[in-house]
Amino acid sequence: MRALLTWLMLSHLLLADERFDFERPLMGTMFRISSYAPSRDVAQKAAEAAFAEAEAMNAVASDYIADSELLGLSKKTVGEPIVVSPRLFSLVSQARAMAELTDGAFDPTLGPLTKLWRESRRRQKLPAPATLAQARQSSGYRLLACDADQRTITLKAAGMRLDLGGIAKGQAADAMLAVFFQHQLPRTSITAGGDVRLGDPPPGQKGWAIGVRTFDREEDSSTLTLANCAVSTSGDLQQAITIDGIRYAHIIDPQTGLGLTRPVAATVIAPTAAKSDALATACCVLPPKKARDLIKKIPGCTLHLPGPPP
Repeated sequence: MRALLTWLMLSHLLLADERFDFERPLMGTMFRISSYAPSRDVAQKAAEAAFAEAEAMNAVASDYIADSELLGLSKKTVGEPIVVSPRLFSLVSQARAMAELTDGAFDPTLGPLTKLWRESRRRQKLPAPATLAQARQSSGYRLLACDADQRTITLKAAGMRLDLGGIAKGQAADAMLAVFFQHQLPRTSITAGGDVRLGDPPPGQKGWAIGVRTFDREEDSSTLTLANCAVSTSGDLQQAITIDGIRYAHIIDPQTGLGLTRPVAATVIAPTAAKSDALATACCVLPPKKARDLIKKIPGCTLHLPGPPP
């Protein structure tokens, strides 16, 4: 009996999952995977499939790839319903729903304004008022229509350009974790820049230890223990430009058409990374009280807003 127990214990140790890590540059950031699997070969197979899924999403929905299906919409006739691929329709319609939920604080139609921000970063100069006004007229989520029955997308104003930058990484992280679940590897975490999608906790743990950093201060760094959810942090810590002494974040204020000029940061925990990603952006745009009121209305979501830096 003792020999049998010893054999069973040794067999359990031999079969215990190990942690394997993978990373790849994608969508302008580094995607990282941590997964517990019985062997590297098993984990590697799932990781390659997951990265392939994210790359396929990026190929159709990037606003950096000139011939992407997303940017191709801008070349179609205004007001004409365009049949799109199932993949693109899923991504855009989900983004449209989040815009509706946040009343435009997150908005995937701000592409014309995002383009101007990039030009401002390159030229170190704000756009001319007339140029900014024209871009604002071409933005607004109510100008975007998605018909699920016909699988069509309609852009209702001239000059529209979609930008999924505030949700795409979260969408990719969700899709990648789904691939690992399909491979029977639920103990997996996906990190995509400021977005983290978590599956089951590591062996013997209550959850994954997730470091959160908002402003560049020690008191604004913390560690969360989470599983089977997502957490996203958005703010101006990494991307901003300073023009004429004013700092403009990469997060666009729909009210002005320019980057936010106040220090901003928000961390949102939600059931999915697409939701936490979009909500973190929205909570940066909204005043703190409105951000808290928004999150209170959404089941399964929590919000952390740090105090502004001195």
